[in-house]
Amino acid sequence: MYFMRALAASMFVVCLWASASAQRYPDHTVTMLVGFPPGGADDTVARIIQDPLQKALGQPVVIENLGGAGGMIAAAKVAHAEPDGYTILLHQDALAAGMTLYPDRSFDAETDFSAIGLINTVPLALAGRETLPPDGFDALVGWMKQPGQSVKIGHPGIGAFGHLAGVLLMQELGVKALQVPYRGAGPALIDLLAGQVDLGLITAVIARPLVDAGKLKAYAIVGRQRFAGLPSLPTMGELGYKKLEIDFWHMLLAPAGTKRPIVDTLNRALRAALADDKLVKTFADGGMGRYPPDEQTPEAASALLKREIKVWGDVIRANHIANR
Repeated sequence: MYFMRALAASMFVVCLWASASAQRYPDHTVTMLVGFPPGGADDTVARIIQDPLQKALGQPVVIENLGGAGGMIAAAKVAHAEPDGYTILLHQDALAAGMTLYPDRSFDAETDFSAIGLINTVPLALAGRETLPPDGFDALVGWMKQPGQSVKIGHPGIGAFGHLAGVLLMQELGVKALQVPYRGAGPALIDLLAGQVDLGLITAVIARPLVDAGKLKAYAIVGRQRFAGLPSLPTMGELGYKKLEIDFWHMLLAPAGTKRPIVDTLNRALRAALADDKLVKTFADGGMGRYPPDEQTPEAASALLKREIKVWGDVIRANHIANR
């Protein structure tokens, strides 16, 4: 009897300590890991949200870049971190794809993270070299389906969103194309401009001045919404390809087991950051979209991650894509 009372008392103390710890959160620096090197899209988004996020939290937010394995190294570090809210992860579509591309990973994105919230979306433009004969989407599809036609599509690397979305695009169009990998979006764009490949999925805000200058042709937007900078371009969903109503996104995650009050504190801080006037302008200038308030919840982020793990897993398996 004495042992049971002592055990109950100790458990009560632990619960009180955990509750008090959650109520004090945060009381020191929060580290945000980014799974890709400085200068890329993920690092850029992290640095845009850093200042308004730390203002909302009342504590410094330090960015740690830990690249490698398509962002899986950073994801593994956060998945195995203490679930106290002081180590969080900024990641993107590659996290969902990595669940299939990296079968030997040490974590599961569905069970080893607590989603905090979605940050932004980035629309991509389906763009072609300036000498490509077709001028519209229907003409492009007809051109690609001509007997003996050889189509080359450049992408920023195996497993990148630009690669997998391009594979899904060709799958849905019923077109065979040679997927040409590059070491990043920059080299892929250079070869598209040089006419070494026929097509590419280019960040819409980067594609816009090149399209306006006649250096590229643009055919459609891969994303759920049209891009204001290229307003005449329909989305792939509008063209009837509902599986391509997809976004390149970023989200924040914490290790599984993080107390809900801490997750809620981080979510409120993220929402406040996303409402910051300077951030809103920076996102708009960069062609980035924000999710509406009802999609800024931890539940919405978790549901999106789960859906995309299935979507990209199906694409990877159906097209026999292997990590190299």
